[in-house]
Amino acid sequence: MSTITLLTDFGSKDAYVGVMKGVILSVNSSAKIIDISHAVDPQDLIEAAYLIQSCYRYFPEHTVHIVVVDPGVGSDRAIVALEMMGHVFLSPNNGVLTLLMDQGEIDAMVRVENTRFFLNPVSQTFHGRDIFAPVGAHISTGIDIHRLGPPLDPQDLVSLDIPKPHISNGDELIGTIVSIDGFGNCISNIHGDCLKKFAGKDTEKGFEIKTGKNIIPRLSQRYADVAPESPLAIFGSFGYLELALNCGNAGHSLNIKKGDTVTLKLKKRRY
Repeated sequence: MSTITLLTDFGSKDAYVGVMKGVILSVNSSAKIIDISHAVDPQDLIEAAYLIQSCYRYFPEHTVHIVVVDPGVGSDRAIVALEMMGHVFLSPNNGVLTLLMDQGEIDAMVRVENTRFFLNPVSQTFHGRDIFAPVGAHISTGIDIHRLGPPLDPQDLVSLDIPKPHISNGDELIGTIVSIDGFGNCISNIHGDCLKKFAGKDTEKGFEIKTGKNIIPRLSQRYADVAPESPLAIFGSFGYLELALNCGNAGHSLNIKKGDTVTLKLKKRRY
């Protein structure tokens, strides 16, 4: 168990991520540290929840995933270590693991309290360095997470009120933009499986996609289906509907923001 991933909202300007890696390597010099992202918008728990839920499966079993998007740092919020699906997740108990709970059964979960595995002293503003990094490193060496603290009841795991796609009275599938990536692709919470349940056998009719004043007349299979600088709707590599601009930034050009509504409407068949 020597692979560790990091997912934070720390950005790349400051030394925070580098220092966390230094602490990890001081505990486990053979650890393989992989950056999932450090560009989560500050304190955006929903964006982080979608990212960890989408990304963990691409890493080998026994990977330790450290998620530090932590607006409650220094408060009495708990830190949780969670074993499920052959992986270990280490995060604040603030709801960032909400979407993972739909993925499988929990094998073990503890509240991280054993200061033996912390740095000393512990800063009130940088638990990423002083708690998450050393604890994650110790887990990567193979220690049983039960040594970190007492069991935590799944009912005590904080759950975010994350918006889910729903069907309107007008038979439209309505979702929300939850993330905008570095290319300006606007990623919704509408998964391909959700679309199949909504449309059933009618998917061949096609869809009209709308957000704000933007109307996209069809789903695309690839960016090249439209001309450069033209908008498109496409299911991205993680399976979620994205609104994009071929060779452009959809977020800027189409004035799309996180939290905006996305509507899919089945087109009527013409005979």
